Amino acid sequence: MASSHPSHGHFHDPLRPHAHDPNPDPPSTNSNFVLIRPDGREVLLTVADLGRLPQLTVPNCYIVSTGHGTSGPFAFGGVALLDLVQSQLETTWSEVEVISADGFGNRITAAELYQPDPAGPVLLSTHLDGRPMTRRQGLVRMIVPSEKDDALRQVKWVGRVIVK
Repeated sequence: MASSHPSHGHFHDPLRPHAHDPNPDPPSTNSNFVLIRPDGREVLLTVADLGRLPQLTVPNCYIVSTGHGTSGPFAFGGVALLDLVQSQLETTWSEVEVISADGFGNRITAAELYQPDPAGPVLLSTHLDGRPMTRRQGLVRMIVPSEKDDALRQVKWVGRVIVK
């Protein structure tokens, strides 16, 4: 299979920064997602499970959508990705892949989570401006508060969180 980008080798890696056409409709109505531990064990998580972890709100976040410009600022509420990872495992890890139910994804390094940008920690968001998000709004949505100019780091409709 030919690659569209020379650095990708002979396979397409959905987690490398790339152009991504936004999907206006959720790929499914189900907001549950799977966390895959480094040992391969899968844990099914729900919005209610996230609600049992420490909650925080990160103000002044923007949604940057390919082809639709920037909207915001918004206050996103939810769980720090680091808190979720730490709640599920006690082993060492180096990165987390967060992949949408529609296949788009991103990698976040442990260093990024342990030393967050001053804009705020990477968040698995369940609330928007103090209200629970709808599935159409992106429930569950990974927010990277430091991202201001492209749509390559935010993941809407989180389907899998893979800890490596």
